[in-house]
Amino acid sequence: MGNERCGICGWRSTIYRMQVWRRWSAGAFLAGTVYVVIGLGFARLAAPSVFFWRLSAWVVSAVIYVAHITYEHFRLRNSPRITALHVALGAAVGAFGLAAAATVRSLLTGTGNPRLLRIALLVWPVITGVPAFVVALVLSSVLGRLQRYRPGMSGP
Repeated sequence: MGNERCGICGWRSTIYRMQVWRRWSAGAFLAGTVYVVIGLGFARLAAPSVFFWRLSAWVVSAVIYVAHITYEHFRLRNSPRITALHVALGAAVGAFGLAAAATVRSLLTGTGNPRLLRIALLVWPVITGVPAFVVALVLSSVLGRLQRYRPGMSGP
């Protein structure tokens, strides 16, 4: 029995790790889904004033992004690197969803370049996830430092 070798880290630690994985992965996929809904929903509203609705989509996405960092840092108590990784995964899922939506729209309308849209399925998550990782790493590191210097922010 592979998990029973260590008395303390047996099957209970495996169950705990699965519960933790479920929490952060659900947060990442929820954030990614919300990014897709924001991208598609605000795009439909963009007819009268493109600038206003695009700016609104960016602001709402930024709120979701900061909320995800806050959830990972304070609720799940992850390290800055793990927080950044999970937040970047959420952003990459959202970018993939938007690239997939663009591909489906292209197929339905007969417009666009199918080859470039297939490339977008790979490129959009990368060009979104890497900067999201860097910014989340910096923000969660700053949160960690602030938390050390302010005794009231240490949590329960």
